[in-house]
Amino acid sequence: MKNILAFGASSSKKSINKAFASYVAKGITNSEIRILDLNDFEMPIYSIDRENDDGIPTKAKEFKQHIRWADGIIVSFAEHNGAYSVAFKNVFDWVSRMDNEAWEEKPMFLLATSPGARGAQTVLDIAVAKFSRSTNVPAYFSLPSFRENFDNNKGIINQELNIEFKEQLSMFIASL
Repeated sequence: MKNILAFGASSSKKSINKAFASYVAKGITNSEIRILDLNDFEMPIYSIDRENDDGIPTKAKEFKQHIRWADGIIVSFAEHNGAYSVAFKNVFDWVSRMDNEAWEEKPMFLLATSPGARGAQTVLDIAVAKFSRSTNVPAYFSLPSFRENFDNNKGIINQELNIEFKEQLSMFIASL
């Protein structure tokens, strides 16, 4: 049995990225799944001065324990002004200060979605470029026009996108 960690890289309580990451994780058979909410990991904004004065926050240590538990990580990125959400970036900044390896070299399935036609492709490109340098990113996928292409019960309803998604999901599962 594989341990799968999934979360939406968003602080929205109604995050479509959290919904998408959850859907993907639940589609991996023979696995134990943990779905995280970044709102449960709110911390002071990272700065070296804060780290030197107060150390690493407990919430960052807790998040890191979830990463260590996982055999694979699924992240679905919200795009805020063409980049990561502040909520994600802050968690990432704190976690990256421990052991100099944020993701513990775990296989990552990087996703992005948005209501728009580009499907948060810009932030996904940033994430793939960044994380591929230091960890295992066997798969990534952007789902455009979330509300038109996704159904909570059926999943990805656009046939072409669903085929592409399933190919990427297979590569991620093979890497576990």
